[in-house]
Amino acid sequence: MPTEMLHIPTPDGPADAFAAFPDDGERHPGVLMYADGFGIRPVLREMARELAGHGYYVLVPNVFHRHGPAPVIELPAFIGEEERPAVLARLMPLIEAHTAERARRDAEAYLAFLTARPEVTAGPVAVTGYCIGGLLAVRTATAHPGRVAALAAFHAPVGADGPGSLGRLTAEVHFGHAGTDITPEALGELNRTLDGAGVPYTSEIYPGTVHGFTMSDTAAFDPAALRHHWDRLLPLLARTLNDN
Repeated sequence: MPTEMLHIPTPDGPADAFAAFPDDGERHPGVLMYADGFGIRPVLREMARELAGHGYYVLVPNVFHRHGPAPVIELPAFIGEEERPAVLARLMPLIEAHTAERARRDAEAYLAFLTARPEVTAGPVAVTGYCIGGLLAVRTATAHPGRVAALAAFHAPVGADGPGSLGRLTAEVHFGHAGTDITPEALGELNRTLDGAGVPYTSEIYPGTVHGFTMSDTAAFDPAALRHHWDRLLPLLARTLNDN
């Protein structure tokens, strides 16, 4: 599986990024994958390779590039309950500095870079993300409706920008929520907003999960939920990208 480190031109300087893609010399649909707050690291590179193995060019940008190349902060090999508070204390200033306006500027640059890659087919792309990356995926899809055919977000604050933002969606959507992140009542309200947007979607709580359930290098990891994540994500991409 070919992989490479790249630099994406943005209005605020180059953003380093990881890319994985099939080793067949063909062009493939593009997927912009936003990491969780812990950023590009072995588990994210492995997830990108896994997705690329299904026939996609996967680009994972360092969203905190303004603060340096990934890893922006030193991370333990395993982020357990004891390590998590100290890691989050160092990350929160970076997350808070990454405003919606910064996210929109970066999204434009990421999409332009991804769709210009010679390995990527013409047409719309998919955007997926985890934790804060899920919110960035939503912001990308709502700001660029004609360029994004599929949106997936996992254990993410997808409604953080209010129902008005979700009303601008045109992509097919899957939201996979952690059981500790959203109540059934809030899920119903969110899904009514998606109904109003008139887009195909699934939006569900993954039973028994806690925030971060897809990440195998954290104490939140749930192997069954990660499998369910792939069972939702891969058909979504096949429906929306492979016929373009």
